[in-house]
Amino acid sequence: MPCSDSSVSVISQCTIYPDQKSAVKSLKLSVSDLPMLSCHYIQKGVLLDSPPFSVVDLLPSLKHSLSLALSHFPALAGRFETDADGHVHIVCNDTGVGFVHAKAKNLSLDAVLQPNADVPHCFREFFAYQRTLSYSGHFRPLAAVQVTELADAVFIGCTVNHSVVDGTSFWHFFNTFAEINRGAKKISKSPDFSRDTVFNSPAVLHFPEGGPKVTFSGNDPLRERIFHFTRESILKLKNRANNTHLFKTTHNCNSDDNGNCNDNGLSETAEILGKQLNDSWNAVHRYNGAKTAEISSFQSLSAQLWRSVTRARNLPDSKTTTFRMAVNCRHRLQPKMDSHYFGNAIQSIPTVATVGELLSRDLRWGANLLHNNVVAHDDATVRRGVEDWESAPRLFPLGNFDGAMITMGSSPRFPMYNNDFGWGKPLAVRSGAANKFDGKISAFPGREGSGSVDLEVVLAPETMAGLLSDGEFMQYVSVVD
Repeated sequence: MPCSDSSVSVISQCTIYPDQKSAVKSLKLSVSDLPMLSCHYIQKGVLLDSPPFSVVDLLPSLKHSLSLALSHFPALAGRFETDADGHVHIVCNDTGVGFVHAKAKNLSLDAVLQPNADVPHCFREFFAYQRTLSYSGHFRPLAAVQVTELADAVFIGCTVNHSVVDGTSFWHFFNTFAEINRGAKKISKSPDFSRDTVFNSPAVLHFPEGGPKVTFSGNDPLRERIFHFTRESILKLKNRANNTHLFKTTHNCNSDDNGNCNDNGLSETAEILGKQLNDSWNAVHRYNGAKTAEISSFQSLSAQLWRSVTRARNLPDSKTTTFRMAVNCRHRLQPKMDSHYFGNAIQSIPTVATVGELLSRDLRWGANLLHNNVVAHDDATVRRGVEDWESAPRLFPLGNFDGAMITMGSSPRFPMYNNDFGWGKPLAVRSGAANKFDGKISAFPGREGSGSVDLEVVLAPETMAGLLSDGEFMQYVSVVD
């Protein structure tokens, strides 16, 4: 049966409390947390095969595991409170999180994972707290888990307040939840709740009466697709961006009787050289007479997407287009923050060019712009960003305000497929309706790993049609069976 919004029925709802009382009392929202108060809760989840036991047994197991996980992540079981000075805190008061059991027994894997098709809207119904602003954490739970039964699968959707977590912290929690459910007696990575960081600030963000509003329209028509890029395709893009010709000389494919390549698209020589390219941050190339560090695989892929979406939008050459990328600051600061710091530790890097410049030059030109901005985002840049925000506290302006913006979120480095709840790794990762607008991109790792990437692309319908007909982009896209 086709996937539709009416396919999902809520069976039960309850509140899950931490297994132990919180030893953490209050956590003040930081310079990186506060701007997210106008953003929706993060909604990400995993599609799994049906477990080899009944849902009657699954639900109590998940509830117990969630309760244990909350004992390690007490911030998620709290609420927001604004003090007399205007500072917003997470009060870790063990108030609990939402838990929803839903059914969509008329939906099958074939219905929700159709190859070469738009992402069906029913995935949006697999999450709690639809389009809830993070500011609502003053009176709503900061997190919720929804378990949806399909005919031959189960979807576990996790919804978490964006002012409490960034992507790094979100997946840390989700991974721990899964780890406990599959039987771990001790979690592998404990969160760090310290607030003694550069992001801790006395600055106050003032809100209009009633709280902030979302900064983009949630009613525009949109299409959403998952584009899959194999490791081989991404390496080809990287070689093109760096003006190398690895595959012309080293790709020797041994084909089977049907003409299919049976060496995963890489000869042994190409595999070795590819690893050298991926691992080297010090390799230097010459471009237009200037030495530049090697452009990464993800920067190459992002540049190709930027070019192709901009072309599909049919914008005038004089128009300025912006590619905005979220970056993790934990390792950029000196000294480095704890890699398991729990909260937001991200900043946004905007890269701008005119449409004419971006489309008239080669892939390397745009990729080099992105690369230089990412490399330059060091300790000093992070600190300047904090100071700039403190001088004029403001909410994060999420959206496509001039019709020429792209916003890249999430990361293919996040351990999304580590969410094995005890009967196998996920079949797919999907998101809800949260924070989606024309030009919103989310990067996921490919299920097969090995450097593969999935891009969740949200665009206006006519732009998506143009992207699908863009040969320069589609030559790198693979269909996942």
